[in-house]
Amino acid sequence: MTDKPYPQPRRDADNSAFLANWRRGRLLLQRCSACRQIIFYPRPYCPQCWSERIEEVESAGRGVVVSYSLVRRPNDSAFNDEVPIILAEVKVVEGAHMLARIIDTPPEAVRSGLSVILLDHVRAARFPLPTFRPSSD
Repeated sequence: MTDKPYPQPRRDADNSAFLANWRRGRLLLQRCSACRQIIFYPRPYCPQCWSERIEEVESAGRGVVVSYSLVRRPNDSAFNDEVPIILAEVKVVEGAHMLARIIDTPPEAVRSGLSVILLDHVRAARFPLPTFRPSSD
């Protein structure tokens, strides 16, 4: 674990499988059985067709940076040694968009279109939500 004061997501019926899988370094998405829409963040119904027929699908863990921001003033001084923190909108190959942290790269190397991959399960345990690093592809 970490000594950082990461806020922990509140577990509920909709996100418990997602959170449990993330702790194992796996990214779990949802798919609507009615319209086939890929869904992220976890919820009890499809935001496109309102169907409640939702299934879980494991993401390949690969995506691209759509946009990003550099956080230079963290909310807690415990993160001062990590600035700038790269916060990005990532589109995973399955089609879902999410906000995620990008690590293991200097800020000047980040750009829209950068290929990223999910952290391995050992390193993922440090972060409460999905975190990516640049892919060698």
